[in-house]
Amino acid sequence: MEGKLTTHVLDTAQGRPAAGMTVDLFRVDTLGERHHLKTLTTNEDGRTDEPMLEGATFQPGVYELLFEVGSYFQSSLSTPNPPFLDRVPIQFGIADETSHYHVPLLVSPWSYSTYRGS
Repeated sequence: MEGKLTTHVLDTAQGRPAAGMTVDLFRVDTLGERHHLKTLTTNEDGRTDEPMLEGATFQPGVYELLFEVGSYFQSSLSTPNPPFLDRVPIQFGIADETSHYHVPLLVSPWSYSTYRGS
């Protein structure tokens, strides 16, 4: 079984999926430097249309998802400029290349949380 990395963003301020949010994926090397792998945008369900990683690109290591929450909320709510939260980084490790790693983000203009989902 091949593993994969997926994400899902829920807008807790408006009680709906966060459609149209930009998400960047980076691999973090042993020196802590980030290497950009891809940029995707969430769909109407707050998910990306394809996995962030799968197949041969899904390898053990340290990764970072960078969520563009500031621009998302500025387009849908009246938020201060600059926003309290602009970019939300989530750094995590992948240890098992046969597992599904799901990294959801629950976010409002003032707070966020995440967990390893299924």
